[in-house]
Amino acid sequence: MPHYFDPKENAPHAYQKIEAEFEGKNFIFLTDSHVFSREAVDFGSSLLISTMLAQEENRKLRLLDLGTGVGVVGIVLAALRPAFELVMTDVNSRALALAKKNAGVLKHKKPEIILSDGLENVSGDFDLIALNPPIRAGKDTVYRLYREAAAQMTATGVLYVVIRVKQGAKSTQSELENLFMQVELLERSKGYLILRASLPK
Repeated sequence: MPHYFDPKENAPHAYQKIEAEFEGKNFIFLTDSHVFSREAVDFGSSLLISTMLAQEENRKLRLLDLGTGVGVVGIVLAALRPAFELVMTDVNSRALALAKKNAGVLKHKKPEIILSDGLENVSGDFDLIALNPPIRAGKDTVYRLYREAAAQMTATGVLYVVIRVKQGAKSTQSELENLFMQVELLERSKGYLILRASLPK
């Protein structure tokens, strides 16, 4: 069975637009078939964005939207925190093409968009990493993303993860505690948790 995280270059298209509002600004995103959350901005991503906006002030830093999909998380954060230098990665080339179009809203600076399975093609370290992990890709893939994130963070870097309680939140927290000195539960809503991990071991 195909999944949104698989490349779908030749699949039939079914474009549509979805909307979301953060900090009083309205955003419109183009989506397509075979991409994550094509009908609306999913609740987990929305909670991740809102939590990060509440925690992070506008300042110069390097942000990675890991597994960006059509770019929702990274684009909203970069639009509302314009000092952030945005890098977006995904394994799905169709999703990345949409992310590039959606990033047109970022007039101040164009993000770096990289086709990559995790951080394999990504250079440099990051001050912030946002991750809504591809749970259906399996625990091995998800935990690999946690490890790769920890390996490419600055000493003061922070990883934000959104995870559903019933989709492995407890084991995710344990895995993050193996990789980071500090793991905090920042938000809990509608069965979703926002975890913040810092101080990579």
